[in-house]
Amino acid sequence: MTPQDKRNVDTVKNSIKLIKDFVKFDESRAKAAALEQQSAMPDFWDNADSAVQVMKEKDRLNETTAPVMQLETKLSELVELMELAEAEGDETLVSELSSSLEELAEHSVSLQIESILSAPHDAANCFLEINAGAGGTEAQDWAEMLARMYARWAEKRGYKMEITDKDDGEEAGVKSITLHIKGQKAYGWLKKESGVHRLVRISPFDANARRHTSFASVSVTPELDTSIEIEINDADLRVDVYRASGAGGQHVNKTESAVRITHIPTGIVAASQIDRSQHRNREIAMNMLKSKLYALKLKEQEEAVAAGQNKTDIAWGNQIRSYVLQPYQLVKDARTGTEKGDAAAVLDGDIDKFLETAIAKL
Repeated sequence: MTPQDKRNVDTVKNSIKLIKDFVKFDESRAKAAALEQQSAMPDFWDNADSAVQVMKEKDRLNETTAPVMQLETKLSELVELMELAEAEGDETLVSELSSSLEELAEHSVSLQIESILSAPHDAANCFLEINAGAGGTEAQDWAEMLARMYARWAEKRGYKMEITDKDDGEEAGVKSITLHIKGQKAYGWLKKESGVHRLVRISPFDANARRHTSFASVSVTPELDTSIEIEINDADLRVDVYRASGAGGQHVNKTESAVRITHIPTGIVAASQIDRSQHRNREIAMNMLKSKLYALKLKEQEEAVAAGQNKTDIAWGNQIRSYVLQPYQLVKDARTGTEKGDAAAVLDGDIDKFLETAIAKL
């Protein structure tokens, strides 16, 4: 093996050790085995609610330990094949295996970062809200570009995504948009995205082709487990109903089914227009409102969960990340120093590098 190959092997081994520590590997495996035995009992399904919870916990434990077991197996296979290929002098295979080792090392670091995501609600789905800053069409177009970036990222990870609320811009883009992203550790991965995002480019809306700077804010909150109770006084709520926005045609809602709920004491707003049923939209908006209020409560108590609730100006000097498209291409995170020259790829959802370094640093 080359020195680089050995470093990659060491990287994977170190990641395996750290991941096992984070997920309490031996304890989790033992507990999953005990739950498996429990699920095999003849009377297991007599209490359906309890049985469902047991199965969920068993699946969660297996999902936690399976990746590190796969990592161990893959590393063992590659090392064994590498030794055989070197012994036989098969340089082509050695080169291929060396590339595979490098890829496995990168993958192991990603898994290591993911294992860190064990804080309250890290495993939850999330609501990601984007608001355009000052600047009219420019900022609104930028807000829509960000929404597409996160949607593409979610798609690549196999997450489900739906738009729960959207306020279209007058000419292009969106004034605001809320994405409901569903997947294991969606909130944990995205929670550090809360903040102001800055775009520099030659404006497609400027006839003189001048360079413009635009801002949009991102706020990420976890979707609460339904078992968590949040007390909300009905007198503190203002509920508005309206027609869902859209570009026209047969799919535009002809009735006032969209719902916006404002929590008057905090000014927090939650809205949904995803369903044709006003009742269902109210339920979705209320769930979102509870999530935001709970996140705010945790922030006040722990200063940990609700970074997205910080009220900062959507303007110069407050950005967490800058995306420069002209006169050169560069995306740079102001908090970690992480940067990537292929801005087009970033805007197409290639943001894992930024997420990983933010999670590891903050």
